Amino acid sequence: MLRRINQALPELVLGIALYGLALQVTGIWFVEGRLQYTAGLWIGVALAIGMAINMAVVILDTVEAIEEGRSSRKSLLYAVVRYLVLVASFLAVWYLEIGNVVAMFAGVMGLKIAAYLQPFTHKLMTAVQGRSLHGRRVKKG
Repeated sequence: MLRRINQALPELVLGIALYGLALQVTGIWFVEGRLQYTAGLWIGVALAIGMAINMAVVILDTVEAIEEGRSSRKSLLYAVVRYLVLVASFLAVWYLEIGNVVAMFAGVMGLKIAAYLQPFTHKLMTAVQGRSLHGRRVKKG
């Protein structure tokens, strides 16, 4: 389903999840409040995945609007709403003490890290599935 929105979106989501898993495995040894760390980290990872999906949908809508010759201000609205949700989430986690805000920030940064690592996750998924981004079989050997 994610591939229908954007060809690279599944790889981006996989990269965010792998980044979150790496932070969980390594970071859990260095913090005192392990439950707070884990909750903050995975709230941040969930926000990063949600932001990635939202951005892909907005890009798709904007491209369709431009192709139809109409202007789309939706992209600006969605960007503002996306960041308001992000700030509200940080404030809620901080105020309600649900999780570690620094770990949450690290989880949200998974979006950036996954974007940089997308060529590597593409190679990983291609090797596992045997298909390229465009659905063509990749010859092995």
